[in-house]
Amino acid sequence: MADLNLTKQAANDELAQLRETLNKYREAYYTQDAPLVEDSEYDQQYNRLLAIEQEYPDLVTPDSPSQLVGDSVDPEFNKVTHDIPMLSMGDVFSEDELAEWSKRIEKNIGQEADYNVELKIDGLAISLVYENGVLVQGSTRGNGTIGENVTENLKTVESIPKKLPRPLSFEVRGECFMNKSEFVRLNNERQAKGQQVFANPRNAAAGSLRQLDPKITAHRKLNTFMYTIVTFDDLNVSTQHEALQTLEELGFNVNPTAKVTTGLKGVKEYIEHYGELRDGLDYGIDGVVLKVNDLARQQQLGNTVKVPRWEIAYKFPPETSETVVKSIEWTIGRTGVLTPTAVMDPVSLAGTTVSRATLHNIDMIKSKDVRVGDTVLLHKAGDIIPEVSKVILDKRPKDSQPAEIPTNCPYCGSELIRLEDEVALRCINPKCPAQIKEQLTHFASRNAMNIDGLGPKIIEQLYTKELIGDVADLYKLTADDLATLDGFKEKSINNLLTAIDNSKENSVERLLFGLGIRHVGAKAARILSENFGDLDGLMSASKEKILEVNTMGETIADSIITYFDNNDVQKLINELKSVGVNTKFIGRSNNNETNQHFTDKIIVITGTLNDYKRSELTQLLEGLGAKVTSSVTKKTDILIAGEKAGSKLTKAQQLGTEIINESDLDDFLNDTEE
Repeated sequence: MADLNLTKQAANDELAQLRETLNKYREAYYTQDAPLVEDSEYDQQYNRLLAIEQEYPDLVTPDSPSQLVGDSVDPEFNKVTHDIPMLSMGDVFSEDELAEWSKRIEKNIGQEADYNVELKIDGLAISLVYENGVLVQGSTRGNGTIGENVTENLKTVESIPKKLPRPLSFEVRGECFMNKSEFVRLNNERQAKGQQVFANPRNAAAGSLRQLDPKITAHRKLNTFMYTIVTFDDLNVSTQHEALQTLEELGFNVNPTAKVTTGLKGVKEYIEHYGELRDGLDYGIDGVVLKVNDLARQQQLGNTVKVPRWEIAYKFPPETSETVVKSIEWTIGRTGVLTPTAVMDPVSLAGTTVSRATLHNIDMIKSKDVRVGDTVLLHKAGDIIPEVSKVILDKRPKDSQPAEIPTNCPYCGSELIRLEDEVALRCINPKCPAQIKEQLTHFASRNAMNIDGLGPKIIEQLYTKELIGDVADLYKLTADDLATLDGFKEKSINNLLTAIDNSKENSVERLLFGLGIRHVGAKAARILSENFGDLDGLMSASKEKILEVNTMGETIADSIITYFDNNDVQKLINELKSVGVNTKFIGRSNNNETNQHFTDKIIVITGTLNDYKRSELTQLLEGLGAKVTSSVTKKTDILIAGEKAGSKLTKAQQLGTEIINESDLDDFLNDTEE
């Protein structure tokens, strides 16, 4: 037992406080998908609770976090009882603790153990039940005994097979997660709409899986790695590694990094290797999992009330850096949402130098009480986005004052408002210069009108010199106008005028997306344009007609109707028509456009591409009749590999999947026919 130097009364009092605090943290993390503290802080307090309970076992209560598994069950979902409980996993935080656990294993089985080592995916535990090879039920872990029935939501996840190649009746378990790239896209989308952003990919995945509308889950593009076969009837499997291979053969997505090692030497090498690589993975990991490889040994070792004895999670130490907040800047996006950013002393974090961190909205500033002059701890949410973990109050200056929250737009002076059900402050002045410049930048971007050479710095100059005031003015620019810009000579003037003129010929879906209508993304713009044929058809359409279009819901329909009912918008559209901007759909229909290499193929894109944005290439391939997915499986036909391709390339090579580079891609795309 640890000597904590606590009287029993002091221990009882501290346990009461720890139970209250930790259960509040659990509720926020598991049920509300909105964590209050970083994992490392929770772990520190939880381990303190365990140490006191070990010293005074008679003080353990049923509501102690040490006696609970996972989260509570959302009453909005039907309940699922797990015939075999979905237990939590024990944690260790140092190599010494890992060695102690391994010694206990060796003592119990009488020899050195073979371990299957796997990455610990930072997601949400799920169970899938198949009957005669057909997916009949999908559920969350819940409290370990009772979970939530989220079958319809899980059916929207591409990496989950709905029908197996063999008529098996069994249960498999694994992790549902959100890729880092999707997490960034989703948070950018939510922030632009003034909605609460997700704290990290794990909570984004949990919040997405618990949607009552499966369409929302489908939009979030969740992913899975499966790693456990609960029942082994009719399967010739005797080890965890064989179980993973069998899952992969059946069409499940399995993390390709798992390996078998005898003793801890190989385990330590694995931990060191993926500790260095974790920032480059497109999914979050927070540690490494060791499982006794032999399934018979697993049964022999059994479980405690809460955790299996035959597996353990080694948690990576949190990577944080300490710095000082010098100022808080407020910026406005094209939808009018005001976003605060902490400007700090530069500091190294996860391999990069960081001097700015988003504070997202006023609620986050208030909840974390971030102030100018504060010393703060930084981490990277999902290993990618710099974010303030907490304020180090002991280092706060004595004359510190709460952060000043603006009441008026810092760019136009208009009063800021907070719309119902939004966390963001918003400027609703349509003539706000900051919004106009952001809208112009969006209009010219590659996914919209694709006006090459017209970036934010050029737009800033054009707007400041009062040469443009809205997007229609771009088409009225002359060579004399551009000659007034810094560094613009004859060649750059001609190039930009040509790019602007060429954009007039775009199919109308680019214009529709470029207008920046709330909730209308590039995909929705193409679907709407293809269905209505031209902008006039969409502008005159009723809400009911828009709702008849596949994948269009109430929110998009209302947004379109409201946008085109505006007189200023109608004048803008007429101006665009008068300068010759095309308003008809001239894109090729998915049904008519074919490509001998990509049509009807399942394609995965990985790595960094020089000439394509991931979203653009995805849209292009889908337009050719391909299906673009996020995970390499046996069903994948082609992997498009850019620079720094990682584990997906390794897995594709192992599976013998066709792999093409960017040069090959250009050649194959030129084979398009109609």
